[in-house]
Amino acid sequence: MRRAVCPGSFDPVTHGHLDVVARAARLFDEVVVAVGVNMSKNRLFTPEERIAMLEETTADLPHVRVAGFEGLIVDFCAEVDAVAIVKGLRGAGDYEYELPMAQMNSHLTSVETVFLPGAVGNAFVSSSLVKEVAALGGDVRGLVPEPVRERLLTRLAERRG
Repeated sequence: MRRAVCPGSFDPVTHGHLDVVARAARLFDEVVVAVGVNMSKNRLFTPEERIAMLEETTADLPHVRVAGFEGLIVDFCAEVDAVAIVKGLRGAGDYEYELPMAQMNSHLTSVETVFLPGAVGNAFVSSSLVKEVAALGGDVRGLVPEPVRERLLTRLAERRG
């Protein structure tokens, strides 16, 4: 079985993330969406909430499962017997950021990194930008799944209140 890992913080999961996961699922026998649970990072959603949102939004994708991880992604890949890490690239900036990590991961282990270009309609979407736009009252419909949008707006309202 050829298993790949799609790692990220997914705070929150966007349509861009889901596009990469769905495309990876067509390339590999199984895809594990690996949610980083680094507690030192300040996230809008808890690891459990992010995992739950991903489980809900990937439920219709065959051969995709969601798991949390801490530490090095290559160690997680060894735990789940993955042959590849799949990363989406929105543009040249993402490539410049991701390439050194891919090279370090290659240095540490035999796990390959596969880059998938972001779909044109999602190329500008990032979790950070979605959170910022939503926090300022902008409409993020179409950028995140509807259940995620509802949770995002609820969480932002809680933080304001």
